[in-house]
Amino acid sequence: MHENFTSQQALLLIECQNEWLNPKGKLHHLMQHKEQFESSLRNIELALRHARAQGLSIIHSGLRFQAGYPELTGGKAGLREAIPRVGTFPEDSWNSQFYPSLQPLQGEFVVQGRTGASAFSGSNLDVYLRHKDITEIFIAGYALHVCVESTLREAHDKGYLPILIEDASAAFTAAQQSHVLDQVVHHFGYSISTEDFKEIKSHRPLYNEETLYPSQAHYTI
Repeated sequence: MHENFTSQQALLLIECQNEWLNPKGKLHHLMQHKEQFESSLRNIELALRHARAQGLSIIHSGLRFQAGYPELTGGKAGLREAIPRVGTFPEDSWNSQFYPSLQPLQGEFVVQGRTGASAFSGSNLDVYLRHKDITEIFIAGYALHVCVESTLREAHDKGYLPILIEDASAAFTAAQQSHVLDQVVHHFGYSISTEDFKEIKSHRPLYNEETLYPSQAHYTI
């Protein structure tokens, strides 16, 4: 277990957008295990609040596609076929906006150019991490068995240490959640709970999270 956060670590939030998290989003209904899903959202909010208070680098990775989905042209199966057909994550839409309680603050990095399941796919994430000398990535978000898992695998293969915050991410079902946690994660990194994450402190916290909400903090990471 980590004792303290370091400058070589970051928190990566994947697809914390209205498309998943708002009941009106096109993907919200896929989350069949409602208790698991609702708990994951509460835990992401707790993890983000803690990371901000401790001054940890924070990264937001969403999906956004141009009109007509030219980034996915020719997709005949999988997400490359399904996303244009269902019409998810159109850029400049309410669906693609970050969920209100998980909006990026000034100074937090928002990944650009992403075109695939992994947060690294087509994006500037790898360049940012290497420029900042970040080698360990705490990961949370949606969906656990698709884009979170894809990011976990690619982070490992690129030489990073991915650390999944296991209860701050959700799959569609309990069975999918268990499969990823029991059969997949240990091949590419490891997982911790939100409570474990909150036990990690910084040598120089930015503020006391018990008395100050992130929206009241004015700082640049």
